[in-house]
Amino acid sequence: MMNYKLRIVAFANLASLRAILFLFAFMLIHNNTIAQPSTDEQLAEQYYQNKEFDKALDYYERLYNKVSPQQFFAPYLNCLVETKDFKKAEKIVKKQMKQFPDNLSFNVDLGTVYTRSEQPDKAKTTWEQAIKLVKMDDQVFTVANAFMAIHQYDYAIITYLKGRKISQNNYPFNFELANVYREKGDKVAMISEYLDALEISDSYIQTVQNALQTSFASDADQKQNDLLKTELLKRIQKSPDKTILSEFLIWIQIQQKDWEGAFIQGKALDKRKKEEGGRIVALAQLFAQSESYDMAIKAYQYVIAKGKEGTYYFNSRMELLNVSYQKVVSTGNYTPTDLTELEKNFNITIDELGKSAGTEPILKNLAHLEAFYLNKPTEAMDLLEETIALPQLPLKAQAECKLELGDILLMTGDPWEASLRYSQVEKSFKHDEIGEEAKFRNAKISYYMGDFKWAQAQLDVLKGGTQKLIANDAMDLSLLISDALAIDTNEAPLQLFAFADLFMFQNKDDKAIMLLDSLNKTYPNHALADDILYKKAQIALKHADYTKAAAYYDTIVKKYGDDILGDDALFKLAEITENQFKNLDKAKEMYQQLLEKYPASMYVTEARKRFRKLRGDLVN
Repeated sequence: MMNYKLRIVAFANLASLRAILFLFAFMLIHNNTIAQPSTDEQLAEQYYQNKEFDKALDYYERLYNKVSPQQFFAPYLNCLVETKDFKKAEKIVKKQMKQFPDNLSFNVDLGTVYTRSEQPDKAKTTWEQAIKLVKMDDQVFTVANAFMAIHQYDYAIITYLKGRKISQNNYPFNFELANVYREKGDKVAMISEYLDALEISDSYIQTVQNALQTSFASDADQKQNDLLKTELLKRIQKSPDKTILSEFLIWIQIQQKDWEGAFIQGKALDKRKKEEGGRIVALAQLFAQSESYDMAIKAYQYVIAKGKEGTYYFNSRMELLNVSYQKVVSTGNYTPTDLTELEKNFNITIDELGKSAGTEPILKNLAHLEAFYLNKPTEAMDLLEETIALPQLPLKAQAECKLELGDILLMTGDPWEASLRYSQVEKSFKHDEIGEEAKFRNAKISYYMGDFKWAQAQLDVLKGGTQKLIANDAMDLSLLISDALAIDTNEAPLQLFAFADLFMFQNKDDKAIMLLDSLNKTYPNHALADDILYKKAQIALKHADYTKAAAYYDTIVKKYGDDILGDDALFKLAEITENQFKNLDKAKEMYQQLLEKYPASMYVTEARKRFRKLRGDLVN
């Protein structure tokens, strides 16, 4: 009995569900039918889009009168105006005004009809009356937007200014006015409105920055940039307590890469707000990331001068050395005096801060400086051994020091001891990036020593590694070996090239060049020809000889552009052209060429970003 009742209930529920589904389907079909545009509407729109207003007019008049006056008012009015039926246009606008007296956009439409019918006085009176009738915020937006739509910017400005009075400055319409001034081309007034907004509330800083980013980026018109900075400086002098203005000026200077200006303003804010150097440390980090090492050094020196009791003293001493070190190793533009002065500063700082786990980064950098730049490998290795033995030194920091020690051993001609250090790191960090780095360095030792098969076996494993840079480097070296031995099984040319590579690593650049030249003469037209040029370019860059490096890269692009190093050479050439030769138009062409010729290149993402920046696009 119970089962029978349950079946009846289930059947009833099923029947109800079917009825609901049927009703839902019927409504969908009905609504879809209603939603379909009529033939008249389709034809009207087609003629309208083709600017055949006389043909569209008949359809829109019928749609306006029989279907919906509100839906078809705008295109119908425009057809009347375009076909010069101004009397009927005036009539339907006045009808809308009478029916919707609070919607003052129709008053603006009426003025437009008078303008098109060459009645400027009537248009002026009508528009002024529309603004006079504005009583509330909603009407301000409606009328101003209507004026903006017909490019009557002055009337839109008057409307917003009235809105400012109506709201009694509760909402001053700064951003709306700034937008009108932007459209009008009045940069002075636009800037004034944005800065007024900023003075009203600090919370508007991000909105103002977003609004001005495209107009005042680093590639914008310098006169506009100067205009903004001049106005900001005036306001800062007038209201020094409004620190948000100084914050904004620093942002502008950073956009324009005016590092000196940003530093000056940063110092002024630091003193005014008693920040103990925190802002300056942040600026110093930005300068260093932008490779403006001299400015970063000045910034850290400013913080250090505040005294040892300062919150950022210890960190600034460390970072000052790191930046000075990066300036030497990154640019290659230094003198022997620069090196000895840098070593002296390292030792002074280490004497002051001590040798500990906290100072490990500068100890490692000093060892690198001594070994690779000051020809003091013994002192460097002793310092690294001492650093590795420091108490509480993290295992990863130990591993980094061991890798550095291995590099120095390899540089001094002891590849077996170097391999031992690399192997220790590889064994301890099998599933870590630093372990992959150690494995790669071991593979390079095999390559230097001529054991190409073993080297390639290790490199092939690394090609699928987690660390992208190591994987790319492993792939490049593996391809180098494959290409060199693909046609000619004679390993002698590759062995000579590997020796030259090792000489470069050991800072024996003259020997490396001699060996590369000899290789070119002995084995002309070898598969390594483009690699030889690329290696010479790397050596030239190492010595900041950008002209020579560019010539080598250019030769690769022209003679070996279809080979493996074609995209590498083109990207490096574009970089030099942009950053060293400052020929931005030429650099832009090169980045575009890379995007078009090498769409699968690993440099595509960066090349596209730089191309867009040089073209003037907004790039975050």
